[in-house]
Amino acid sequence: MTKSFVPAVQIEGVTKRYGRILALDNVSFEVRPNELFALLGPNGAGKTTLLHILCTILRPDSGTARINGVDVIRNPLEARRDLGVVFQEPSLDDRLTLYENLNFHGLVFGVPAAQRRKRIDEMLALVELSEWRERLVRTLSSGMKRRLEIARALVHHSRILFLDEPTVGLDAQSRERLWQYVHRLRSERNLTVIVTTHYIEEVEGCDRVCIIDHGRILAQETPAALKAAHGQELIRVVAREPSTAEEIAAAYPDIAVRNDSEVVLKSSGDAFMEAFLARYGGRIRRLALEEHCVPGRHDATEEVGRPQRRKGSRPQEVIRAPLRARRCWSGAPRPRSPRRWPGRNRPPQCDRR
Repeated sequence: MTKSFVPAVQIEGVTKRYGRILALDNVSFEVRPNELFALLGPNGAGKTTLLHILCTILRPDSGTARINGVDVIRNPLEARRDLGVVFQEPSLDDRLTLYENLNFHGLVFGVPAAQRRKRIDEMLALVELSEWRERLVRTLSSGMKRRLEIARALVHHSRILFLDEPTVGLDAQSRERLWQYVHRLRSERNLTVIVTTHYIEEVEGCDRVCIIDHGRILAQETPAALKAAHGQELIRVVAREPSTAEEIAAAYPDIAVRNDSEVVLKSSGDAFMEAFLARYGGRIRRLALEEHCVPGRHDATEEVGRPQRRKGSRPQEVIRAPLRARRCWSGAPRPRSPRRWPGRNRPPQCDRR
């Protein structure tokens, strides 16, 4: 007889609309305690909307969401006590020091003074920012600010950590260090982590991955299972001569797409690669292997056969895979910034209801 457990996060039939835009369409899943769970999808897929519902910022139009068994709609304050959140947009007060930011957060959550000081010291040490505790936040780099936001999210002993695209805008070294902190937190604190991202390579270390697009769940499994079921390995070849590219495309008509001297082929494994290199290796200028996760699509070569890479994007970014090709406009509208008037943040006195 298996021992029952209460899911750390439970979503059942959640739907959310912004006017005519369907942001979430009957979404359901569960996250187990101490699990590293990833929501993977392009910008506008509904990932942030889903986190905002779990954080009690938004109310769903239908469905239920629970945090450690607590309904986030009926008992938002109780549900919020177990949550630590790192939002997509920076939310630190850059006019305060690192210590003051963490101390203020602890005060908001009612952490006792002695315990608060101890927790601040522990969290700053964990993210390697103890030497900077009296510095103003505005003096930190982007990577250091992200680490401080993680520390702040854990000051009040949160049991569940939400990371909304935490590595956007960070360099490779900062991304690697941030993930090291996340894995270390899980092992030391029995922490449940839910992360949203559109970088495929970042979810390989997760326990499970949920692929979401247009507000719908397309697939949900371990990274290995998703690769086996939906993954495609592509060979991107740049030939020395256009005639060689033409010959390769003619030799593999069913699995190759040609764009001038570049050819993209769908690989079927190591044997195919060895045979291909034995035949064309001396006539190739450059060769690259790419992995694509393509749930619900039969072939990725149609979408990546021509250059689609945006300026600043990374090779494994999911939005350059077929998920992107299905969208002419993405996602729910961002909330507008509040109007501002000179010297104050409220409308003139004549603007009354």
